[in-house]
Amino acid sequence: MILIEPILKKDGLYYLQHERKVDDMNYRTDRYGNKVSILGYGCMRFTQKLGRIDLAKAEEEIMEAYRGGVNYYDTAYIYPGSEAALGQILEKNGIRDKVNIATKLPHYMLKKPEDMEKYFSEELKRLRTDHVDYYLMHMLTDTKSWDRLKGLGMLSWLEEKKKSGAIRQVGFSYHGNSDMFCSLIDAYDWDFCQIQYNYMDEHSQAGKTGLKHAGAKGIPVIIMEPLRGGRLVHNLPASARKLFANHPSGRSPAEWSFAWLWNQPEVTCILSGMNSLEMVRENVRSASSYPEAGFLSKEDRVFLRKVARAINRQMKVPCTGCRYCMPCPRNVDIPGTFAAYNRKYTDSRLVALKEYAMCTLLRKDATSASLCVECGKCEQHCPQNIKIRQELKAAVKELEGPVYKVAAKGLKYFMKY
Repeated sequence: MILIEPILKKDGLYYLQHERKVDDMNYRTDRYGNKVSILGYGCMRFTQKLGRIDLAKAEEEIMEAYRGGVNYYDTAYIYPGSEAALGQILEKNGIRDKVNIATKLPHYMLKKPEDMEKYFSEELKRLRTDHVDYYLMHMLTDTKSWDRLKGLGMLSWLEEKKKSGAIRQVGFSYHGNSDMFCSLIDAYDWDFCQIQYNYMDEHSQAGKTGLKHAGAKGIPVIIMEPLRGGRLVHNLPASARKLFANHPSGRSPAEWSFAWLWNQPEVTCILSGMNSLEMVRENVRSASSYPEAGFLSKEDRVFLRKVARAINRQMKVPCTGCRYCMPCPRNVDIPGTFAAYNRKYTDSRLVALKEYAMCTLLRKDATSASLCVECGKCEQHCPQNIKIRQELKAAVKELEGPVYKVAAKGLKYFMKY
């Protein structure tokens, strides 16, 4: 069924009507019975053009997702330009009140009680709205962090915002172990939560233990990094690619990843950082194919465990590319280094060296891993608890050989001119 929305008149101007496929997308419900699309739009990875978000491209992709029934759009204060881009696109197309905005308070930047209002007001201004549907404490790490926020007056502030309607629902995003996640879930009457979870991280981070604990309390769970920053699609080892290609279902690696998550009733919505029309269309099609949990067979689940074993044999560093470790004080491109390092084992040495040179040398200022002075700042923020300093040393040994050093000298001279 295609719904033709009425022409919208606003400020004396008429906006174009939208065709929207309302029967295709599948939905699950939040704590209050509101429908949430099982596919959400992660707005952290909008395409960049000349160092800024390509707004026209982002608008095309967001509107394609909207027409496909996606009604959950996730951003954050610290995603450069993301809130402003999303707000502008939603306002321009007259669809703000037809979708849900999820954004995040940078609680780690709060120094005094007034800072809550300061950051929230700035977010509303960026988003061009008077309310946030789903508001998260961004990357809440432990109960001590939550206790600190309560000491700043967070509980009364949230109560006032919920009462006024400026914040509709309160949650938190989390990276860490399952025990602490369960403690945080029990520390407040949360409306929802957000965790990293995929078939490779089933028993790490919050994991299945955390998912089940939240589900048992009736707390909806939003999933981030379902594809591990795209690595469960683009950086698969040959053995895993062969397994997918030979499976009779014809599912793509991305669809398998989503299906594994949607198969679990505790999962409410999966975020995908979509940055191409092809990706949007494929993901919307997948989200239209799995209305109920429990559809994967025992054979399907065994198959994915086989894929996971194949991937684990090849991966060197479990980096998702989330960039929480950045910026590095010494300008090291940590996610870029690990992506190239892993490519040596999932693709080939030549591909890895080419990617590493592109991400570290073809810039005005080099971002090589050998620039690391082991300050450890990055490790304090890594959601995966990667021993970054140790892994960077290993990457230097394998990626910064004689050819790289010669290329670095040549490009350093060339980049001056």
